[in-house]
Amino acid sequence: MAIDTEADSLHAYPEKLCLIQISYPGHDVLVDPLAAIDLAPFFAELAGRELVMHGSDYDLRLFRRYHNFIPHAVFDTMIAARLLGCRKFGLSDLLAEFLGVTLDKGPQKANWARRPLTDRMESYARNDTRHLQPLVDSLRARLEEKGRLAWVKESCAQLVRDCAHGEEANPDLVWRVKGASKLTRKGLAVVREIWRWREAEAIEHNKPPFFMLAHEVMTALADTATHDHPFEPHIPRHLTPRRRQGLIEAIQRAIALPHAEWPHPLPLPPRRYQTEAQKRRMEELTHRRDHHARELDIDPTVIASRSTLVELAEDWDTTNGRLLLRWQRDLLSF
Repeated sequence: MAIDTEADSLHAYPEKLCLIQISYPGHDVLVDPLAAIDLAPFFAELAGRELVMHGSDYDLRLFRRYHNFIPHAVFDTMIAARLLGCRKFGLSDLLAEFLGVTLDKGPQKANWARRPLTDRMESYARNDTRHLQPLVDSLRARLEEKGRLAWVKESCAQLVRDCAHGEEANPDLVWRVKGASKLTRKGLAVVREIWRWREAEAIEHNKPPFFMLAHEVMTALADTATHDHPFEPHIPRHLTPRRRQGLIEAIQRAIALPHAEWPHPLPLPPRRYQTEAQKRRMEELTHRRDHHARELDIDPTVIASRSTLVELAEDWDTTNGRLLLRWQRDLLSF
């Protein structure tokens, strides 16, 4: 069964799972998670099946978060395409290459919480799954020919395991937006308070946080305020008077905090100094990875990223089982 989802992350906060598309022989069906219906029987029916999906990481996390559903197995066409050596592996690219199908991507960023859906939105949604099974048939044939079908199954199984575990947000990390690491401790206190204000506003008014205040504006406000310069000129003009006042009060609260309550910068990761033996192992691992990537005509990072190679070079015996899948380990093993 082919399956996909649509959420409203560009239009609401927190996001919602707004639509589930499924395709099976002769049918392309839309399921409405926003309707007042019990979806438990639907997910029970999916539980024992292999689901055909494309770029399924986000979809699987939505299923787990909102419906506590973890599939039995997934065949991800993006993973399959990358293991075949496709350099363009978006769904539109793959359908054009393998099936000669062109998709309409117009409603891609539409508000999927709206009801009723427009005819164009419905058509777009159905097309996201309508062609997945024929695409899988083409991909599977090439994978079997190249002896890589087992690699896809192992990679997809790892993806399902990864998405099955929800990660709790660290309250000391969620507010550290891009650029905050360059600020003083007092500046970090201001960014933290601005983030809390923005988060509360976003939830109350069901709007994505970045629509109200961009990260670079947050850090500019914090940097200016901590140097006793007027920060009001940095406040975006689009904010309503009420929001503007709320933001000013948040900054003032942060500035008034005692020194002991200012957050600390994150510790820098320890610098890694490779021994001569580790350097030689790194060179050998890189050579093996790149050699196999050329032979297989795939992106070397599909076999292992550079950061993975660094860890493997430091301690192959204790890290290869944790960092590598079996097929990756077979290619890199000493």
